[in-house]
Amino acid sequence: MKRILLIVIFALSGVVILAQPVMKLSSSEHDYGKFKEEAGRQKYDFIVQNTGNQPLVIQNIAASCGCTQPEWTKTPIPPNGTGKITAIYDPQNRPGQFNKTLSVYTNSKPAVTVLVLKGEVIPREKTVEEIFIFPVGEVRFESNHLAFTNVKKNEKKIRTMQVINTSKQPAKIEFDNVPQHIVLKANPQILKPGQKGLIEGTYDATKKNAWGYTTDIIRLKINDVVDQKVYYAVSANLVEDFSGLSKDDLANAPVFNIASKTFNLGKIPGSTSNDVEFKFTNDGKSDLVIRYIKASCGCTAVQQGIQGKGIKPGETGSIKAVFNSGGYKGKTTKAIYVYTNDPKNSEVVLMVSADVDQELAKK
Repeated sequence: MKRILLIVIFALSGVVILAQPVMKLSSSEHDYGKFKEEAGRQKYDFIVQNTGNQPLVIQNIAASCGCTQPEWTKTPIPPNGTGKITAIYDPQNRPGQFNKTLSVYTNSKPAVTVLVLKGEVIPREKTVEEIFIFPVGEVRFESNHLAFTNVKKNEKKIRTMQVINTSKQPAKIEFDNVPQHIVLKANPQILKPGQKGLIEGTYDATKKNAWGYTTDIIRLKINDVVDQKVYYAVSANLVEDFSGLSKDDLANAPVFNIASKTFNLGKIPGSTSNDVEFKFTNDGKSDLVIRYIKASCGCTAVQQGIQGKGIKPGETGSIKAVFNSGGYKGKTTKAIYVYTNDPKNSEVVLMVSADVDQELAKK
């Protein structure tokens, strides 16, 4: 009884102390403030103090992203001793505000402590080479691709792109092999040495007999010389304009209902032509028009006779194609894109698949 009483008294008086390390940090957060990107990596030291009665071990530190690199005292920190955790932030190509964390794993309690790092990176000025990535001689363009994204079939759309003359001589910029639905011009047409200008592009979808994603390849002419080794791509996704349809129009619209969007030819020999047919019905209340059909590659020839024809409500039809297995081997899948005047199915993708066995072709 006396022994139990003594233990209770010692415990209450603080004589009984558990042996453990205790980590005390100088702070749990650091704000680097605003700094320029070209200033490079930023460092900050968190001071670690062991206020416990056993050695403190920093076992690992995990950063929330690769932009932050931690370094720390690897040896055990003795009681009343100090160590440090160095947080290194790399701002390269990371402009703007940031908020990152370091998770510190130790043999103390709590086992994980989170440090917060924040600040704001002022972006550096980009070089001419970084802004104008596409060089044609000493004339540099922002890109060799002018993308118009979605263009309605009843509209004209305008896009611009920057260009610069980095030479010491004037540069005259023109375009060769330009189709009728595209207008391209440099403004000004003749750039002085060091001068910037704009490439102004106009896409007239009413003059392009196509639907969906399409690309035109155009040649550049600098100082009256066409460079055949480079090209300038102009792309657009041509779509029908349904924005003007009323609720009644939508209720009475055609409905392109296709029995199956996939056609599996099974195992077929190589270098053979194989017929494909997709059957559909107009389940709507007005004429269905197949605007355009195209295949994803030249190996699939699509019957074009159905394009532009009206299919009456309740009538059926079919889209026929021929797949040439050529030199393909194994499982092969190709796509056929169908564009209609059905507001809810204006673009439908049909898939043709086959298992091509070249050995069968030899038998």
